[in-house]
Amino acid sequence: MASLGQIIFWSVINIIIILAGAIALIIGFGISGKHFITVRTFTSAGNIGEDGILSCTFEPDIKLNGIVIQWLKEGTTGFVHEFKGGKDDFSQQHDMFRGRTAVFADQVVVGNASLRLKNVQLTDAGTYTCHIHTSKGKGNANLEYKTGAFSVPEINVDYNASSESLRCEAPRWFPQPTVAWASQIDQGANFSEVSNTSFELNSENVTMKVVSVLYNVTINNTYSCMIQNSIAKATGDIKVTDSEVKRRSQLQLLNSGPPPCVASILLVVWALLSLSAYLMLR
Repeated sequence: MASLGQIIFWSVINIIIILAGAIALIIGFGISGKHFITVRTFTSAGNIGEDGILSCTFEPDIKLNGIVIQWLKEGTTGFVHEFKGGKDDFSQQHDMFRGRTAVFADQVVVGNASLRLKNVQLTDAGTYTCHIHTSKGKGNANLEYKTGAFSVPEINVDYNASSESLRCEAPRWFPQPTVAWASQIDQGANFSEVSNTSFELNSENVTMKVVSVLYNVTINNTYSCMIQNSIAKATGDIKVTDSEVKRRSQLQLLNSGPPPCVASILLVVWALLSLSAYLMLR
């Protein structure tokens, strides 16, 4: 059976070997230039006809001239956008993105490779890749970009109706959303039988105007008009009293943030780290 001194000696030797291996790997990465840097993207959505942002970040590098940012779209030849040598390079850009893209050049050295996409089109939807190459190494990450139309609803009291009613209007939605009404007093009530919703196609023949009217409303109550499709959810609230009308609205993008697979990977890594710590303590 090994003595305590022998156990300590071989433990020290193992530590030295591990440290030597780690140093060799670090030196190897520095010489070969094959180090992989961390690149992160976030699922996002673009509003048709407006400007959108495809988010991408990477490990900062103060050597601007050595940073190359390449955005690519699955199924499309050429680049969506390329930035290298401290400036944009449009020589290999696909025609559908001409004059519509830009990076935040003053933020590149701090690790911001996000792409601004002007005048978002329905056809811009798809899978994008943010590819980064710096003096520290290279890396890439995919991003799922959804496109549609969404807008905040406005609710007004319809005084022209035969009875007290509320009119909820939102100018631009696509795909066609669902509309539902709710009441603070009558929570859980189904207002489908006392409301009427219509969709009117806008002039560009893609987006639609949403109009929903709720009948037989009561004073001193708060009503909510909720509009939702696969991309966004918008809510308009209105409270009508004898003396005033209060309004509030909000818009929320759905399924935006890190892809589900990222969360799964992080859980696996965390589990492995926990297991390693447990084995070391045994």
